[in-house]
Amino acid sequence: MVHCGPGFDAATGAIGLPIHLNSTFRQDAPGVYHGYDYARTANPTRSAVESALAELEGGARGLLFGSGMAALTALFSLLDSGERVVVGDDVYGGTYRVLDKVFKRFGLVATFVDTADLGRLDGELRGARLMLLESPSNPLLRVTDIRRASALAHAQGCLVAVDNTFMTPYLQRPLALGADIIVHSATKYLGGHSDLVAGALVTADEEVGARLHAIENATGGILDPFSSWLLLRGIRTLAVRMERQQASAARIAQWLAQQPWVDRVYYPGLAAHPSHDVHLAQAEGAGAIVTFELAAEVDRDGFVAGLRIFQLAESLGAVESLINVPALMTHASIPAARRQALGIRDGLIRLSVGIEDADDLVEDLDSAARGKLSARVDQR
Repeated sequence: MVHCGPGFDAATGAIGLPIHLNSTFRQDAPGVYHGYDYARTANPTRSAVESALAELEGGARGLLFGSGMAALTALFSLLDSGERVVVGDDVYGGTYRVLDKVFKRFGLVATFVDTADLGRLDGELRGARLMLLESPSNPLLRVTDIRRASALAHAQGCLVAVDNTFMTPYLQRPLALGADIIVHSATKYLGGHSDLVAGALVTADEEVGARLHAIENATGGILDPFSSWLLLRGIRTLAVRMERQQASAARIAQWLAQQPWVDRVYYPGLAAHPSHDVHLAQAEGAGAIVTFELAAEVDRDGFVAGLRIFQLAESLGAVESLINVPALMTHASIPAARRQALGIRDGLIRLSVGIEDADDLVEDLDSAARGKLSARVDQR
């Protein structure tokens, strides 16, 4: 990952990737140019990072977008009116929203199903054109057997897209498991520093990549050159960040599972997770997202307010640890009854574990739960 993409600038020897802040490019004659004519179509900085991401995911083509939602919009735009997409029911709220509030108006039919239930999934795939799954899912960290789900979809002539935001190519490579398209909110772990908003698609097939690029060029949801450069910088430190974050997340998950004020912990690294073995058979680690359910007697808002290291904020995957209440934040766009049925209750908490000292993070959670601030954290 440190050496992905261009190693140095051949013209100058510069180690860092140049930032080409160009909107247009000189042509030698009408229609005769050096690979670039207009930056909406392509930009050298963006192209270099797209190639790096495709390399890391083992894909034929990478595409960068102005946000994860712009990437998903391009993905769903592969389908025609009246065609159907099968989507995991425990899915990011923004994914549900764009299907329910935007694409439904244009006749796209979305079926939400527990993709971990392969028997039910097989029945829902009949007649579908696209399947989008998250594994692990957001926020309940459900795991789908990507290889088996992909085989079921392909038997029905259905494209398979996997949102790999939580795992990243460092821990999981869905194309090698049979997926056709990978989706990233590159804002998260790939960027890693809460300083950019970006999305990405990586395709196993060049033809599908070309179709998606045509959609991106036509609709214009591109990533700018400076954010592209920031993204590559983030990717080059991804391995060391993910190692630290996931080690701390595993410790926190194990600790939370022993606390009387916690009803349930969701983390695929725990042996008690119902799909623990499935996950570890297709991924190199459990990641750094930990979700848990507060006991009914715990004052949720008081607990969140008592934290000093974990910051209450949207997003995830950055160097700082974040805490999120999905029912009121990332998944608020999902109707309340649907959230309750899925298990996204008001006491559900999602942690994005950062690179801070693990002892401090555990102490921060413990202090908030006990309603007091420890001297050690306070002094820091």
